[in-house]
Amino acid sequence: MANLALGDHYGQKVTAFRSPIYDRMEKKNNQITIYFKDADNGLELKGGAAKEWYIAGADHKFVPADVKIKGSTVVVSAKGVSQPEAVRFSFNNAAIGNIFSKEGLPVGPFRTDSWPEK
Repeated sequence: MANLALGDHYGQKVTAFRSPIYDRMEKKNNQITIYFKDADNGLELKGGAAKEWYIAGADHKFVPADVKIKGSTVVVSAKGVSQPEAVRFSFNNAAIGNIFSKEGLPVGPFRTDSWPEK
């Protein structure tokens, strides 16, 4: 919080003071690449396999996703989802994700869709 105040409000040069947040996605073949703001030095996984990542196709049915970190992006896919349409990360009240910026700040929850909940 102190770094956020110093960097954002007082304009002082500090190391990272913002958590990575969803910027945009790019669909290609059977995967979606997620791009983040405020992840210039890259992302890292802490504590085993990536948690709380879900992907869906046109049927709007979300399934657990396979995740690969590539620098400051995350590539998301899943068996059985040949034409993905949307990704959700840490999108429930009890979710605790485990992907962070290289500076140790957690990636914030997000969704790429605006589909109504069923």
